[in-house]
Amino acid sequence: MLIHVNQEDRQFHLTNGQVSYIFHVMKNGQLGHLYYGKALHHREDFSHLQTYDVPTGATTHVYADDPAFGLETLRQEYPAYGNSDFREPAISVSNTTANHAPNFKYDSYQLVDGKPRLEGLPATYTEDNQDASTLQIILKNEFLQAELTLNYTIFLDMPVITRSASLKNESQEELVIDRLMGASLDLPDKDFLFTHLAGAWSRERHVKERILETGIQSISSLRGASSHHHNPFLALKRPEATEHTGEVYGFNFIYSSNFLMQIEVDHYDTARLMVGIHPFGFKWNLKPNVSFQTPEVVMVYSDQGLNGMSQAFHSLYRKHLVQAQWKKAVRPILINNWEATYFDFTEEKLVNIAKSASELGIELLVLDDGWFGKRNDDTSSLGDWHVDLDKLPGGLESLAQKISATGMKFGLWFEPEMISPNSDLFSEHPDWAVGVPGQHYTLGRNQLVLDFSRPDIVDYLYEKMSDIIKKTNLAYIKWDMNRNITEAFSQKLAVHQQGEFFHRYILGVYDLYERLTREFPHVLFESCAGGGGRFDPGMMYYAPQAWTSDDTDAIERLKIQYGTSFAYPVYSMGSHVSAVPNHQTLRTTPLATRANTAYFGTFGYELDPVKLTEEERAEIKEQVAFYKKHRGLIRDGQFYRLLSPFSNNETAWMVVSKDQSEALIGWYKVLATPNPKKQQTLRLSGLAESKMYKVAGSERTYYGDELMNVGLPLPTEFNGVNGRSSERGGDFQSQVFYLQKTGGR
Repeated sequence: MLIHVNQEDRQFHLTNGQVSYIFHVMKNGQLGHLYYGKALHHREDFSHLQTYDVPTGATTHVYADDPAFGLETLRQEYPAYGNSDFREPAISVSNTTANHAPNFKYDSYQLVDGKPRLEGLPATYTEDNQDASTLQIILKNEFLQAELTLNYTIFLDMPVITRSASLKNESQEELVIDRLMGASLDLPDKDFLFTHLAGAWSRERHVKERILETGIQSISSLRGASSHHHNPFLALKRPEATEHTGEVYGFNFIYSSNFLMQIEVDHYDTARLMVGIHPFGFKWNLKPNVSFQTPEVVMVYSDQGLNGMSQAFHSLYRKHLVQAQWKKAVRPILINNWEATYFDFTEEKLVNIAKSASELGIELLVLDDGWFGKRNDDTSSLGDWHVDLDKLPGGLESLAQKISATGMKFGLWFEPEMISPNSDLFSEHPDWAVGVPGQHYTLGRNQLVLDFSRPDIVDYLYEKMSDIIKKTNLAYIKWDMNRNITEAFSQKLAVHQQGEFFHRYILGVYDLYERLTREFPHVLFESCAGGGGRFDPGMMYYAPQAWTSDDTDAIERLKIQYGTSFAYPVYSMGSHVSAVPNHQTLRTTPLATRANTAYFGTFGYELDPVKLTEEERAEIKEQVAFYKKHRGLIRDGQFYRLLSPFSNNETAWMVVSKDQSEALIGWYKVLATPNPKKQQTLRLSGLAESKMYKVAGSERTYYGDELMNVGLPLPTEFNGVNGRSSERGGDFQSQVFYLQKTGGR
């Protein structure tokens, strides 16, 4: 049993042996939070975990005869403002006749096997009802005539709980929602480091840490996308926690638009975490007998450090978020023409790239930007989704057939959410662009945004894209989104509905993804947003991989991929080998190092294979063969971070098979050090202590405990005098080691 209910004391305990989440109904009818953390033995009564009998100074109290019962000092499940709690609320809703403190009181509960889907939204799911159980708590507000449902799902075999909320209007007049968070969590103390992923274009998801202090700390986006700048992920880790040990709470929001993740530390040093749609600029008019559903919040508890947290996220997303057809599917090694040709290509040039790449064992060619309209640079033609016959006189069908004849699959780039002012579509439908009529339109990459809050525009894009997919038998689509939303205004929404725009926009994006992936389940979608500007679990539900960053430099990718792995599986990261000098940093790195970094992701290339030397072609053939041999391990294995690029000159990580019979280790050193120490080792993790492992390419064997406690010996480094006996040296070193069990228990 995953959910225990004490009906007499109105207590609820979600537990699976790895995590416990406990709350109850307080005497005022609201929900009080009791505990979240490592699994506790179940008992019938947990009420002792929350004390109500100690008054505190200078606080308000709910009841005249009970000065100790004040919401300002009590931990709650889904708090409101104005009923003696002065902290920020999870909900703010009113009707048109009066403002009101929305005091929702407990009404009933419902247990559901498995996990209900969230209508119109990406969310985790179960294929077998035995994999999870869901608790739905129903609360009522008689003044508003509204019903609030809080959804809690606990999964069978992982320390994961998901939460969401929905509000139903049961009155005869509209309600106005100003704030409806996906989850709120009151923690008993503030003794945490706030860890999150921040950055910008070409340097996404760098790991940042700060100490929780009194006041409000938050990360957010108001860009109409989850953004390059703050990923919708945060972790609260105890100060002593490391990658491998200690207590960590992780949170991820399954949403791709404006979000807020906020922690408020009060005057008693308790911490309130909230995750949800950003309330700034949000105002939803809820009609009678209609419900509003929040996106889902994923909550992970780990007592095995940051790696334990990440492995729970990875396992959840592989099993219960990625579409079923891609869970175990082998993803193709692809080559993208962008950095090889940019806009300057012909059919002949593309076919030659395909022929050359096919000879190397590469499996799919992606034609990037520039194949449509009169798109010779980034100033025109977005929205004109018909082939440029000057570049491709035989059309896309002819090109697709010729690519297929080389033994390669064919993929195509789209940017369906955008429109160029210089386009036929804009000339015909200027009102389709997001913006206020008669006022200034801000450009981004010389383009505007299509109003995806309008179903007719989504229908138009569906017809265009589905027609091309059918005619070309596409195997892959790269869905890009190269600018954020400004002048957020829809000409089809009434003035009082403009606060609904951002959410309606992303629902339109999800709707197009849903229709295309349902009709064409064989097409592999890769999401992209100027690189990693929308790398979030909402996108992952439809597109099992995302372009991690436009920065393909192997050294920069160490930080980007290391940070991304905090929440997202390695096999969701688009990671390619590109030409040097790198187009984003002008850095020149060895071909081996570029591949050694890119292996830990969905492997591919961004270069012109026709221009390679014979030595480079031979090396790439070996790289491709190596990845094909190990991509099942990379897809399904447990990922461990070993050395952080944010605090070391070295970076290391590894993937271990579930049965601990094999492992793949990546080690990287950015800058050479003079006169390095004589013997260097790398401590591994996740191996079976009593199993014997052999390192590929060597006759040496090691027990797992030796590799984890003493370390794997690294090749001898050049020290200025050892000359020929050195095995490595210089800047931008890297090694990939493959371990395989040879004996032991």
